[in-house]
Order: sequence, then C-alpha cells, then structure tokens
Amino acid sequence: MHSLIRKLFLFMFILSYRNIFAQKDIPSSVVNHPKTIPFQSSFVTQLKVPDGWKITIAAMDLGKPRMLYSGSKGIIYATRRDAGNVLMLKDKNGDNKFDEMVIVTNFKGVHGITIKDGWMYLCNSDELRRYKMKADGTLEKNGHTLISGLPDAGQHPNRTIDFGPDGMLYMSIGSTCNDCKENAEMATIEQIDPKTWKRTIFASGLRNTIGFDWHPATHEMWGCDNGGDGKGEDFPPEEVNHLVKNGNYGFPYVYGKRVPDENHEAPTGDTKENYAKKTEPSVLELQAHMAPIAFRFFPKTASVPASYAGDGLVCFHGSWNRSVAVGYKVVRIKFENGVATGYEDFLSGFLMTDKKTQFGRPAGITITPQGVVYISDDTNGVIYAVRKVK
Repeated sequence: MHSLIRKLFLFMFILSYRNIFAQKDIPSSVVNHPKTIPFQSSFVTQLKVPDGWKITIAAMDLGKPRMLYSGSKGIIYATRRDAGNVLMLKDKNGDNKFDEMVIVTNFKGVHGITIKDGWMYLCNSDELRRYKMKADGTLEKNGHTLISGLPDAGQHPNRTIDFGPDGMLYMSIGSTCNDCKENAEMATIEQIDPKTWKRTIFASGLRNTIGFDWHPATHEMWGCDNGGDGKGEDFPPEEVNHLVKNGNYGFPYVYGKRVPDENHEAPTGDTKENYAKKTEPSVLELQAHMAPIAFRFFPKTASVPASYAGDGLVCFHGSWNRSVAVGYKVVRIKFENGVATGYEDFLSGFLMTDKKTQFGRPAGITITPQGVVYISDDTNGVIYAVRKVK
C-alpha cells in the first residue's frame, strides 16, 4: 500500500511539474553546429562580395585570430584569445598581403584591442592593460595593468574596448548567462575615465554587444547586440542599437522594439509591459542566432566610395541554436542621415549551400584609411582583404 501511495505521489508531482513548464511554453533548444571544412585557397572563389569589390587572402594559418585593429604603415594587429597573444602583421609593399608576422606580446585570454596616443590597450575577461608602442610597431616588454578584477565573465568572456570621440574608453561587459538576473555591471557597456581608470555604466540591458563604434559624421555610438538562445529559432532578433548614455535596452525582459519576453517573469515590482516602455527600442532587427561580433563604420575618406561612407559592417559568427544554420557572413548596415535604415550582405559564401558545413566564421574587422576591409576567420585562421577595384 505504501509503495502504491509513493508511486501515485511521484506521478502527480511529475504531472504538475510538466504542467507548470507547459504553461510557460518555453521553446526547445536546438543544437546544430555546421561542420567545419578545412580551408583551401580555392574556396575564395566561392565567396561573394558586392560588384566592384575584390576579395583576396591576406594571411593564412594564423590559428584563431579574433579582433583586428589598424596600425600605421600597413600594419594590422590581431588578438588571439586561445593562443593568449597579439600578432602584428605587416604589408610591406601595399599589395594587401602580409609579408611579416610577429608576436608583440603575450596576454592570457586577450581579446579587446585599441590604440591611442602611442599606447596599445588590451583586455581579457579580468584585466585591462596598456603597452607603450615602439616606432616599428612592436611593444615595450612590460605592460601596465590599469584595471584588474573585472566582473566574472561567465558565458560571455570576449570583451572589447575602444576610445570614443569624447576621449573616454568604452568596454563591453556581456551577460554571464543566457537569461538571468545578475549584478548591475553585467550586460552593459561601461565607460572608463582614462585619468582615474574609474568605470561607470554607460548603457545597460545589452545581452552581449561585442561590436560597437561611432558614426564618422554624427559621432554617435552604435552597436549590434546578441539576442538570447533557447527561445525559438527566430526569437529574439539580433539588434542594431543606437547606444545612448543611461539607456536601458531591455535584457533580459525585453527585446527588439520593446517586445516583452513572454517566457520571462516580470521585473520585481513592475509589469513587463510597463517596464518595456522605459527601455530603448532597437533601430533594426536581424535574423535571430546569427551571432554578431565585430562592428565597424566605413570612414569618410577619399578611398572609400561615397555610397559606403558612414555605413557599418558587422561580422556574424554564425548560429548554433537553429535547425537551419544562419550567419557565417559579413553584413553591411546602411545608414541615412546618421540613422540605420537597412542591411544587405557584404561578404557571404562561408556557409555551404547544404547549410550543414562551413569553412569560415567571421570574427574581427578593421577598415583602413585606404578603404581596405580586413576580416578575420577564427575557424580556419585566415584574414581576408576586401577592397574596391578601379
């Protein structure tokens, strides 16, 4: 009798448990990693760029290059998080191929990079450092730790940094998880004062805005945010956001243009609908799960076509949480009068037509004053050069 009662109690508990979660209607999470095909030089012919542009291989066999930054005199720097170092690549004859590659410093887990006033700034998930630069582009041996003990990185350790037009340093601080409540510093862009190295929250409610930049004409800040996983194949969208001081972009309660997440409980002391009204809406939404990483604006220089100047480029690393893979490309974000208005593919073809295999995951991007776009692939260790042909 007691055994029958225990079995009946267990059955009722399981039925109740299932009903609770069925009421929340939480979508199942799809895991689908397209298989990586080892790179071959002939694959370049499969890549598509806009008419009038040409793509070539700038360097190969680099391991897993992530963020890129343009130096002077044909130099590009690449952070290699997995190897724990920064690579300097030199193009000595201006043919957009790197002739010399040198490791300029070792820094475990290094990801973010920027340069200002003769100093290179680097960060990993825990520290911000700077190094004095030499005339040949290499670095002084000993770096200076400016900040240590950054907030726990959790699920999103890939922090990025850059100086804004106001002279302040900005750092992305991704969420520690996919969908949770966490401390105030997480899921933010932080502003760091280079006089004191004190950091404050600039914008919040951003799940993981790895890529951000300032429009060359308006000097306003823009970024591309990663939506959450496990909420469906087409929700939430990847967001292009106009980033403003003290702006709240909704995560984890709200996505896109103030759309409440129906599978998330309401904020304490508020309703989801009322909370949504207090957030900054996205300006553009793109397909969910494409995984935006680097974001850069085309500068307004004589070497950049007028129709591209002031537009942005975003590297989409590619999906894992979708039955049919998406991303694995670079997208052009079109701007009119300083506002994002639309988008189109700029570099595609890494994802094969079967949607089950790929030979490249775009990660880092830098655009030189000469208008050459360099893009890193951290799957097969290639850096590509894309340039306008005459």
